[in-house]
Amino acid sequence: MLSEFRPTAPLPSAPQAFNMARYVLTHAADLGDKTALSVVTPHGTDETHWTFRQLDRAVRGLAGGLLAQGLAPGDRVLLRLGNTVDFPISFLGAIAAGLVPVPTSSQLTQAEITKMSAMVAPNLIIADDGIALPADTNAPVLDVDGLHGLADYAPAPFHMGDPERPGYIVFTSGTSGTARAVVHAHRAIWARQMMWDGWYGLTRDDRLMHAGAFNWTYTLGTGLMDPWSVGATALIPAAGTSSAQLGELLARESATIFAAAPGVYRQVLRGTLPALPALRHGLSAGEKLPATTRAHWEAATLTPIHEAYGMSECSTFISGAPNHPAPDGTLGYPQPGRHIAVLDAEGHVTPRGTPGIMAVHRSDPGLMLGYLGAETHTKNRFSGDWFLTGDTVSMGPDGAITFEGRSDDIMNAGGFRVSPIEVEAAMALHPGIHEAACAEVAVKDDATIIACFYTPEADPVPQEVLSTHAHAQLAHYKCPRLFIPLNTLPRGANNKLLRATLREHFESGLFTKL
Repeated sequence: MLSEFRPTAPLPSAPQAFNMARYVLTHAADLGDKTALSVVTPHGTDETHWTFRQLDRAVRGLAGGLLAQGLAPGDRVLLRLGNTVDFPISFLGAIAAGLVPVPTSSQLTQAEITKMSAMVAPNLIIADDGIALPADTNAPVLDVDGLHGLADYAPAPFHMGDPERPGYIVFTSGTSGTARAVVHAHRAIWARQMMWDGWYGLTRDDRLMHAGAFNWTYTLGTGLMDPWSVGATALIPAAGTSSAQLGELLARESATIFAAAPGVYRQVLRGTLPALPALRHGLSAGEKLPATTRAHWEAATLTPIHEAYGMSECSTFISGAPNHPAPDGTLGYPQPGRHIAVLDAEGHVTPRGTPGIMAVHRSDPGLMLGYLGAETHTKNRFSGDWFLTGDTVSMGPDGAITFEGRSDDIMNAGGFRVSPIEVEAAMALHPGIHEAACAEVAVKDDATIIACFYTPEADPVPQEVLSTHAHAQLAHYKCPRLFIPLNTLPRGANNKLLRATLREHFESGLFTKL
């Protein structure tokens, strides 16, 4: 039996006249006064609540305001916003107008966002105070006060068009060390229907709390867009809410589903959780969920966690679900409607149980349109009709997928994929470092960090000096937590850095440290 999963009933195509924002806000008409979004605080003060009708009005008002500034459908809008409701309203408002929003992390340094901005050439930047802006750009900057003013414009009709046209752009790290701009079509939101039963078990009666930042696609999709698409309520902890306070919020808000990255679950479990009678289950994505974290959560809450696997280029497409839990040690099953396979080095589908590269068929409606300005790189990610994820997996006899590891050296930092080459290049700028190599290493059974191994020019450099240097060059989540001086860095016959060897030697204590 081969490692291929074909849809028994493929998802119908999106309507030919389609707009992603209109689809997300489809329940503004029938559920107008229902709460769509609550930004909640531990003590219940200064909370923000939006009904579906209010959300629809703000999104379409902003669409009208943006178009009144002379922007035209297809223009790109770079979002440099914090974790406030301004982020999803700007995201959906741009899409409603036919513009292409580009959400980015508020943690990025000016050098990082300058490179990204040059790639997407935005026609407008929407920015909050204190968040780094790109240098050397002619794009006008709209501040938050101006944004609020535009939202009061007369509501614009949704810009309808081909579901295959670009809808939004997100960035992902690649093995080349260069951030790639991933272009998604409007149809990407239509494809997320396969997650509703294939991962969430989501209904309009749910109150889904997501403990991530708005600018992360995991939060935008799972925490906001999907609940709104079915008419459910999205709950988002306000900026500054600590992990220790999340249990209180889950209980007080009667959350039925909790979504977070594995690291957040670990932090929440450090305290004592209150009774959570309304909670049905948790959701986890972004990085592998450690078995110990899962076990501790289930013991503390008496609820399961359903894990999902995906990537920026195709969101999540493998998962466990309430009606189809993942067997122990696996990622789960291909969601109904997906077409995936496990391929060998020659591009052939492997027999069941044989490891290979996880691949998604190019017909998947959630698959990206491509990497912006990188046609060759886009082409190289395909083998015939299959998009290659770069992850090594195996498919069991029942179709369950087991993660075997990355086929490259990409690191994971709290759910964000980080290229070691990018971090190494930043660290090599320090005058005390001769050469650097970075790898994700395990420091506990349920925790990994980014480590920088380096050969010094002379004496080893103090940890705090290198940490300060890293934070001046990189977003916080990309910065190494550990700096280890070595006499030499391991290399292969072709002089390639052996980052896997560094990781293995660190975890087994085999290398000789200076």
